[in-house]
Amino acid sequence: MTGLVILAAGESSRLGEPKQKVLFKGKTLLQRTVDTALHSACRPVIIVLGAYANEIQSEIESENVIIYHNPHWEEGMASSIRSGIEVLVKTESEASDVIIMVCDQPFAEATLLNDMINKKAITGKEIIACSYENTLGVPVLFDKKFFPELLSLKGEEGAKNLIMKHKEFVADIPFPLGSFDIDTTDDYKALITPQ
Repeated sequence: MTGLVILAAGESSRLGEPKQKVLFKGKTLLQRTVDTALHSACRPVIIVLGAYANEIQSEIESENVIIYHNPHWEEGMASSIRSGIEVLVKTESEASDVIIMVCDQPFAEATLLNDMINKKAITGKEIIACSYENTLGVPVLFDKKFFPELLSLKGEEGAKNLIMKHKEFVADIPFPLGSFDIDTTDDYKALITPQ
């Protein structure tokens, strides 16, 4: 069983408003990510909230997710990854792996997540990372053997640290639109402006 952790705890300081609540095609970025996760083979789906947690949680339209408020979100991304893995291990002790994704990659789809699970099964590789713009990143699947290292991340360390540290265990999956995320108002304008 593959669990899924959505990282949605940041305060979006560069954007100036909670990116989790930014609208794209009639839904918030976070709701789109939740829908993507629930349409995939991943279970359970865990959302880690932090900044603006109460107002964001009230807008999540699903009872089929586990929502965790990370009290240490200000430490950085590592604390949210740790929180997500801790909740996964407590909730689903049989989880064989986890996919970690962020809430501001609007073009991530359920087929991508399922392809990652399948690629692990086919290749035997224990980390499946998305490739875009000559790098590897999220969404990323980690076998449970990496849970202890995920639980030891600190500060602003993210999943990429482990991907780069363990390249011999990595298979990549193309996700060209993965490079598009929403950090600034210019990013958001580019997202909603017809091409």
